[in-house]
Amino acid sequence: MQVPKLIILGRDGILNRFREDHVKEPSEWEPLPGALEAVARLNHAGWHVVVATNQAGIGRGMIDMSAVNAVHLHMMKMLAAKGGRLDAVFFCPHTRDDGCDCRKPLPGMMHDVAQRYGADLSQVPMVADTLRDLEAARAAGCPPHLVKTGRASLVSEAEVAQWASAVPGTVVHDDLAAFASHLLQQELASRFAV
Repeated sequence: MQVPKLIILGRDGILNRFREDHVKEPSEWEPLPGALEAVARLNHAGWHVVVATNQAGIGRGMIDMSAVNAVHLHMMKMLAAKGGRLDAVFFCPHTRDDGCDCRKPLPGMMHDVAQRYGADLSQVPMVADTLRDLEAARAAGCPPHLVKTGRASLVSEAEVAQWASAVPGTVVHDDLAAFASHLLQQELASRFAV
């Protein structure tokens, strides 16, 4: 079986606007400008995109599984309307106090992704908007990418630079569209490298 070209994205702050009070219903899931189109561009270039997201609102009783499923169905429909798709959504329903191994910055969700797809995580870029998620990428062995949307847009440029330097190898992008352009240009360049 051939291993697919795979990318792991966080959800809130990367695909959709981050909400401090959690996305609790489909109407609260608001895509970031250009994010859905970026996923479609990556799909059309042969990349499979999965989401790995902490959803502690479940563990806190703020949202139930039917609401999570409704939000994700809405997200998938909006993506499909732009010609894109997500292959899967992995999520951690636990709170910080639950002691699980799937809540980022721990690498459990990424290991689940690797197991499902037979992927070598050192070949799977991971897109983050927080230091915690960059640390999760490092713990999993994924190449780390930071987008300056979501929670990264709420801090200073100096703090963004600190996050990036805290996780060696981090590449910083303005948003998911800029990440997609970077990755596709890199792929093109490697194809024509002698």
